Amino acid sequence: MPHELRDDPAANALELDYSSPDGDAGNALSHDFVPVRSMRESDLAKIISIDAESSGSERTDYFSRKQDEALNQSGVRVSLVAEQDGFPAGFIMARVDYGEFGRTSTEAVMDSIGVDTGFRGQGIGRFLMAKLMANLKALQVETVRTEVDWNDIPLIGYFSSVGFRPAQRISLSKPL
Repeated sequence: MPHELRDDPAANALELDYSSPDGDAGNALSHDFVPVRSMRESDLAKIISIDAESSGSERTDYFSRKQDEALNQSGVRVSLVAEQDGFPAGFIMARVDYGEFGRTSTEAVMDSIGVDTGFRGQGIGRFLMAKLMANLKALQVETVRTEVDWNDIPLIGYFSSVGFRPAQRISLSKPL
């Protein structure tokens, strides 16, 4: 018998199980409960606002450059925005590289991720990450790389929960 709408909202809610028996959470989560779309130029102000809420600093120049790179300087657009009620609620910025430092490989670099504080705890970061991973897998990207501040325990915990592990590389820097 088909599901009929009733006056009781709880009776109308069908719970669909998209979990994957093979443990592929990225594929399971890529079924859109949260609308995720490609980033647009018009998203810049909200991206800056979301980041400022999290970081405590306004980084307009950084995100303007990153968005220009993602939308205008890359042949493959992979940066995404999640929406709630038609408004940007989170973003993820990434790019696909085909090698660096003398190595050739298909690798994506994830530069930034952010979720509006009013929408945290609703799985938006996970939906963004799952959609990014599904898109990158379709592009035959082999690995995804990002960097996290050593002391940012909550962000390290988030990345661990979505399958990231420490890389076998050491990033070196020298102050000038």
